[in-house]
Formats: sequence, C-alpha cells, structure tokens
Amino acid sequence: MLKVAVYICIVMELMLFIERLYMGIVIILVKVFMKKPDKRYKWEPMDDDDLEIGSGGFPKVLVQIPMFNEKEVYKISIGAACNLSWPSDRLVIQVLDDSTDPIVKDMVETECLRWASKGLNITYQIRETRGGYKAGALKEGLKHNYVKDCEYVVIFDADFRPEPDFLRRSIPFLIHNPKIALVQGRWRFGKTSISRSIIFNLFKIEMKLINRTCLGSVEIWYDMNRTGGIWRIAAINEAGGWKDRTTVEDMDLAVRASLKGWKFVYLGDLQVKSELPSTFKAFRFQQHRWSCGPANLFRKMVVEIVRNKRVNVWKKFYVIYSFFFVRKIIAHMVTFFFFCVVLPLTLLVPEVEVPIWAAIYIPCIITTLNSVGTPRSIHLLFYWILFENVMAYHRTKATFIGLLEAKRANEWVVTEKLGDALKNKDKAAKPVKKARGPLFGDRILPQELGFAVFLFFCGLYDVLYGKRQYFVYVFLQVITFTIAGFGYVGTIVPS
Repeated sequence: MLKVAVYICIVMELMLFIERLYMGIVIILVKVFMKKPDKRYKWEPMDDDDLEIGSGGFPKVLVQIPMFNEKEVYKISIGAACNLSWPSDRLVIQVLDDSTDPIVKDMVETECLRWASKGLNITYQIRETRGGYKAGALKEGLKHNYVKDCEYVVIFDADFRPEPDFLRRSIPFLIHNPKIALVQGRWRFGKTSISRSIIFNLFKIEMKLINRTCLGSVEIWYDMNRTGGIWRIAAINEAGGWKDRTTVEDMDLAVRASLKGWKFVYLGDLQVKSELPSTFKAFRFQQHRWSCGPANLFRKMVVEIVRNKRVNVWKKFYVIYSFFFVRKIIAHMVTFFFFCVVLPLTLLVPEVEVPIWAAIYIPCIITTLNSVGTPRSIHLLFYWILFENVMAYHRTKATFIGLLEAKRANEWVVTEKLGDALKNKDKAAKPVKKARGPLFGDRILPQELGFAVFLFFCGLYDVLYGKRQYFVYVFLQVITFTIAGFGYVGTIVPS
C-alpha cells in the first residue's frame, strides 16, 4: 500500500512540476517580451479640462463596500471610498452592511450620514438576513433603482484602502476596450509588525505568483482576487450575476464571464492597501474558504465548461486541467500526502524507497520556479516551504470537503479585521487586547501537534536506524508544526 501511495504521489508531483515549469516559462516571457497593459490596450487619461462637457465625460461608477461587524475598519474603508478622485455626481457609494451587532450597525450608519452631509452620494443598505453572504449582498445591491445608470462597479472589502486615483487609472481600460470585463488591482499589505510574520511571507510570494501567472495565461480564466477590482456591470449581467453556490463567488463569476468571451486585465502597479489575518485561527478559516470554494466550483462547473460551445478545446483543457485540477486540487494534495505523510512513512519502512529525484530534485526545481514571479522574496522561500506544508493539511481537507460537498462546504467565517489597532499599539496608552477564547482550538491546536509528534518519531527512527538522512528536513518540519500547534503564528497570540 505504501508503494502504491508513493507511485501516486510521484505522478501528482510530476503533474505539478510540468504545470510550474509551464507557468515559470510564461512568467519569464511576460517579463521579457510582453508590454505593460497601458501599451497593449488603448488607454487615455480622464480629461478634467473640458468645461463644456464637465463631469458628463465621466461614466457613473458604483462603489460597493460589503461589511459584517467591521468595528475596527469601517471608518477607514468608507473614508477611502469617499476620497476617490472622481466627480461626486458620477459616483455612488453603497455600504452593504450585514452586521448582526446593533451597536456596530448604528456606528456604520452614522458614518455614512456624516459623509452624506458633506455632499457625497453614499447610501447605507441592510438586509433582513445574510442569505448568500457576500455574494447575496453584492447581488442585492445591484437591484436598487439608484444604481441603474451606473456602468461600472468597484468592490472593496472593509479592510481595503484604495488610493484616490484608483478609478482614474483603471476605468480608461474599460472605457476604451469594450471586451474587457474586469480590471484587477494588486493587494498591498501594510508595513506593520505583521510584515514580519510568516503569514505575510506566504502571501507576498503566493499572491504575486498567482497574479503573474494569470497575467501570462492570455488573460483567460482569471482568478479574481476577491476584491480590489472594477467590473463592467454589463459583463456581470451577461454572465448571470452573482451566485452564492460556493464560497468563491468572485471566481465563479470570472469563470462564467470568461465562458461568455469577456477578457480581464491585471494591473500590478495599481495597488490597494489591505490587511492580513492577525491570528493563525483566522488565517486557517480564510484558507479553508479559499481552498474549499474552488474545489466545490470545479465540481459544479466542469460539465458546463465541457459543453460550452464558445470556448475552444485548448481553453477548456486549460481551465479544467491546469487552472482547477492541478492548481486548486493536486497542488494541495501532493504537498500534504507526499511530504507530510508518505515520505516520513518510508523512513519507517526501508523496503519502500522514494527516488532521490522525486524526494529532492523535483521539489527543489518546483520551489525555484515558484520564486520566478517574486525574485526579491527568494530569501523567504525556506520559511514559506515549511509553513506551506503545515497549511497543506487544512487545504487538502478543505479540498475534499469541496469536492464531496460535505458539511462545511459552504462555511463562511468572516476574517476579523484590526485596522490601525496594531500600528497604534505602541503609541496608545492602552494596549491591544489579545484574542479571548477556549484554550484548545484557539491557541492549542491538537492536529498540528499530532503531526509534530508523528514527524518527530519518523525523524528519530531515521537517526537511529535509517540511512537516508531525511531527518534534517523532518525535524525542521517538526519545529514548524510545533510552532503552529502552540499558536505562535501571526501578530496576535490568543490568550
């Protein structure tokens, strides 16, 4: 059985290797030969000098800010949206508040009224239920009569802070290129203490790589970053609107829009400030949603993609095999099963050997290819690899839940935001309170500690009786699982 598991893992590893090699080549070609988006597409700056036209030359834009009990960041996000450099009579700001805390709801509504008194066209919208979560709120927001004249909609999560020129830099792509459905900005994380945490290191590498590779894939089947992008409302409507059938409503919409022939543009220099999860528990919930959702979407859309007549065979193969199967399913499974289970078990069973090229060479090449998109972050790869193996367990579990549509398939736990609380921690007299909750589950994580014990036993056995000297890697992984198991990941450690 272990030999069979080794063969299966090697096949999955080779699939991932070929995919990473292809994407690495694409990234290099994009960097060397491909022009920047403003050179590839028609782009002209918005003109403020035409006195006859006035603000009529600017399209009407809807800004949607979905919220849920965002006590720490609601002022920041609303203020950033209200400070966008766009004619006030051509801008509609919509705060979609699904908060369950009446105090928070009153605070958010008061803030909206404060900005409205300054002449901003801002509305506060609530729903009776949270049906459909974020997708339901976005869909409901588009139904109001006062947004019928809006041509574009930009979405910012509650912790996102766009620069004032965000619309002026992105909307010209949509105005002058009618086939473009979405212009996506790049997330940028604050220079707080969180930038020194493992979570930031992971995101800095992973998110950049995803964006680079999506840019190189002929801008088809774009994996939208969930927020910080501006949509053409006509494209949303033609694709069937927002759907709440999975926890990745943005990816769902992007794939359906692609099936209709729409294109997408990623602007790497159009940055939007964002916030990372401050606790490991919050990060785990976020990664569960982002791993379970694509797998569940794959289950629900694979037949629709195959039957689609507007997409050629190559593009169907790309989205089914490369985008979904390898990147969203195989990548998690091979990382967990091969490097955290099968390879350590072979240390206990000397009759089963893993070829050195599969255990060392191929993984090193894959890691190097991962760094192609972010050469300035190559020094973080060592920590990233170890932390990725810890997270692979949760991602693999979430992937199976999504594929089987099990109990937690549509679980939606909102990531807690802290806003400027961390930045002001040293300045304020009153320190930031540590998260409160049960010791086990919030701080002590038995699953991670269990894997640490298992790997320690395998590594110790290799030291005493083995000849492969894989114990160096195994013991490093023991340390990482132990750190995660005791909750020492993130900027806030639950007390």
